[in-house]
Amino acid sequence: MTMADDTEDVELDFAADEQERARRSAVIRHPLASFFHLFFRVVAIVTYLLCDWISENFASCFVLIITLLSFDFWSVKNVTGRLLVGLRWWNQIDEDGKSLWLFEAKKSSRGNNIGTEAEARIFWLGLIICPLIWMFFFFTSLFSLKIKWLSLVVASISLQVANLYGYLRCKTVGGDGQSPDTHSLTGQHLLQRPDIIFGIL
Repeated sequence: MTMADDTEDVELDFAADEQERARRSAVIRHPLASFFHLFFRVVAIVTYLLCDWISENFASCFVLIITLLSFDFWSVKNVTGRLLVGLRWWNQIDEDGKSLWLFEAKKSSRGNNIGTEAEARIFWLGLIICPLIWMFFFFTSLFSLKIKWLSLVVASISLQVANLYGYLRCKTVGGDGQSPDTHSLTGQHLLQRPDIIFGIL
């Protein structure tokens, strides 16, 4: 008496998995987006450090740095976040006139246009380190009593931290277009989930 074999051959697509791993480990797939993700914020920091040598006019330095950081805010929010890590956040007004903040994370799948691991590292390091540098400038301006420079630094921190907060919300939500009413990101939540920050570096 022979026993019937109920098992079926399952075809595993190892080649496709290898291709996906190779695609994700490729160095840079979006060189232009990676460049501009860092360009405006780094140039703004360098300009701040060299402002005394570039121009003695505080107003021109203020306008130049805020313009650079505004370009950075727009490019990171609308372009590099979507291309490099598949995240985006935005604000919309519903039919009742209520302002809603939406956070979206694109799920990884084969053939999608999300960046590589190197690009994700560039994205998160740039997003986290630059606000820390501006925080250092805040304390140096505060302790040296440079009040006019303090106003510039506070404006710079606001622009940098807004994007950081938005993308941390996207990373936490991990879904499509969830409103802040259903998902909240607080300091306590970050302490409970340190992988949100450290897991992306």
